[in-house]
Amino acid sequence: QVQLVESGGGLVQTGGSLRLSCLAPGSLFKDNDMAWYRRTPGRPRELVARVTTSDTTSYSRSVEGRFTISRDNDKNEVYLQMSNLKPEDTGLYYCNYPQLIGKIIRGVLFDYWGQGTQVTVST
Repeated sequence: QVQLVESGGGLVQTGGSLRLSCLAPGSLFKDNDMAWYRRTPGRPRELVARVTTSDTTSYSRSVEGRFTISRDNDKNEVYLQMSNLKPEDTGLYYCNYPQLIGKIIRGVLFDYWGQGTQVTVST
């Protein structure tokens, strides 16, 4: 069983900041990229930030320059520092292993998701 536990969401005003955390216990963490996704009503789930095992980062255009992803391999945690938040950043944020989603791992479809953490940005 893969566990992913997101936290840190909340209600902020436009221009505010939040720091999301994700705990991913187990042996997969150190050997795999991690990513943050968000789901907003009426839109498909979007990958907003990704960090490789060598700490290379990438971002969607919508968040580049405002969000920073990082990881701590000693704690099995990945973070998303969000700054200059906009109302369109509102959504449910999840972390996961982008290379594993939808693949068969040890005979089982990898389709594990945490409960997510809600971010709401008010105008």
